[in-house]
Formats: sequence, structure tokens, C-alpha cells
Amino acid sequence: MAGRLIRPPYVDPTTSICYDTDNPEYEGWLTKQSMWLKDWRRRYFILKGSKLFFAKLPHSAPHGMIDLAQCTTVKSADLKSHKRNSFEVSTPEVTYLLYADSEKEKDDWIGNVGRAIVRCSSTYQRDHSRGYEGGGGGAAAAGAHGGREGDDYDDDSVYSNDSNNPYFN
Repeated sequence: MAGRLIRPPYVDPTTSICYDTDNPEYEGWLTKQSMWLKDWRRRYFILKGSKLFFAKLPHSAPHGMIDLAQCTTVKSADLKSHKRNSFEVSTPEVTYLLYADSEKEKDDWIGNVGRAIVRCSSTYQRDHSRGYEGGGGGAAAAGAHGGREGDDYDDDSVYSNDSNNPYFN
């Protein structure tokens, strides 16, 4: 891999844990509202596993991280932010406001972040015996279930029955 730049890891300032940010699942430029001054700053975002990192430049060490395992939602936020192509990533404590350069980029980010949130959700399980990822429906999932396309097929077996799961309390 000669000539390939390797991005430095993110070092959590609280725990000193190092997080590898190379080979991300998704990455690109977004503009983020700062927490304290509420001004907008362009940052390079790196999605890897259940973490969303942000840095000032594509190959610089990230200086911030959003733990998607703590996130409750990702959704469009044009009205809330007063910015086009914006979305929010919410945890119980903090809501991050971001905007993309285009509607397509916004939709791609919402989709990728949403899938990452679902993957680390306690209600999600990967069902290798059926060859699909749980929580879905629609034609693609229905095709994997005996061709019942058009039905709103919902297989509850893909959700865990964990006592901490609010859906089963």
C-alpha cells in the first residue's frame, strides 16, 4: 500500500481510547453547527462501525466523535436549522445539526447513519440462516420470504426479546 495516506486515529480525551478511522464505511464533507457558539463549521465526517468521527481535513486526526450506539434518531432538519439539506443526529443529551452540499448527499448520510444506528440497536439481529438483515419489509425482504411480494411481511423473529427492550415491556 505504498503511497496511501493513513488517517491518524481518534483519541477519546475522556478515556484515552484510540479509535481506528481508516477504511471507513462512509465519509465526506458536512457542515456542523458548533455546540457552544452555534456557528457553522465545515468538517470532514468519517463513519466507521457505530462511531461518526469529524475532522478539519480528510487525513487529519479527528477531533470529535458521535457515538451512534447512544443515538435515538437521525432525520431531516431543514426547518429546525433554517438550512437546506440539513439533518439532525440525536442522543438523549445532545442533538447535532448538520447539512450536506446536496439533497442526495443528505439522503445518503441519513441512510448510512440510520443503518449504523439500527446495527447497534438491541432490537436488531442479523439472521444469517435467511440471508438478510432484520427489521425490514418491502419487496426486497419479501422476495427472501417465499415471494410474498406486495404483502407487508414482518418477521418478528428478527427482534430480540430482551427485557431491556422498550418494545417488549
